[in-house]
Amino acid sequence: MPAIEVEGLQVRYGATLAVDGVSFSVGSGEVVALLGPNGAGKTSTVETLEGYRRPSAGRVRVLGLDPVADRRSLVARIGVMLQEGGSYPVLSPERSLRLFASYYDAPRDPEELLELTGLTAVARRPARRLSGGERQRLSLALALVGRPRVAFLDEPTAGVDPAGRLVVREIIGSLRAEGVAVLLTTHELAEAERLADRVVIVDRGRVVAAARPAELVRTGEEIRFGAPARIDVAELGRALGTTVSELSPGEYRVAAAATPARVAALTAWLAEHDLPLADLRAGRQTLEDAFLRLTGHEGSP
Repeated sequence: MPAIEVEGLQVRYGATLAVDGVSFSVGSGEVVALLGPNGAGKTSTVETLEGYRRPSAGRVRVLGLDPVADRRSLVARIGVMLQEGGSYPVLSPERSLRLFASYYDAPRDPEELLELTGLTAVARRPARRLSGGERQRLSLALALVGRPRVAFLDEPTAGVDPAGRLVVREIIGSLRAEGVAVLLTTHELAEAERLADRVVIVDRGRVVAAARPAELVRTGEEIRFGAPARIDVAELGRALGTTVSELSPGEYRVAAAATPARVAALTAWLAEHDLPLADLRAGRQTLEDAFLRLTGHEGSP
């Protein structure tokens, strides 16, 4: 039985259908990233799984339990990391963790969590005096103090410095190894590609893709280059024998491998039209590329 099950979930706000038939699952020991543009229905879906919102239609289960009807039984078995808030501004990380630990029968040791999240040096500093990254790591520690079997992590690396990101990645990896089901939401797609076993992309309340990150990324290589905005990509595409798209003003992508002949044809076309080349890069496409493609933003100005 999956640790998280979502089947045909609908969430309405009056006449607005925010979540429209979303279905996916998360297994024990699996990390799944729920991705989507702002307003896609991610937050409504996660709040329903956490028991804060009743579904308008469909079915959700966490550890086989109804998050609303069985909330008393479920709450001690899940951990929730909020993007903002979750701790008391006047309490230090040490005092907050000891307070939260008192809510559980068999909590993790607060001192162990302080060390695990790299907060030992600021353990007695009021939360309001912590940096943004330190507050994020405190929020993660608070989500883990009850030894959850399912962890909901909202933007776990937002505002976290590179060293802190390594700490968060290691913690998520250890949760996977311990058999904890992790559902994370993030706008940092590079982190999702690095952390997640699978990604579920929602747009306008519906699932538009659900697969391993590598399966969503188009195979092969591409060329990216900078040039003046709004060049004739159709003409350039005909010259190169492939599709050329303008990802953002002055930022272009050629959907083909960077062979010497194609690079020469590109630079020759730009020279023929007296257009400067700002930069030239070749490489594999990313999850961000797939995300933009699947949500209809590929090539948007």
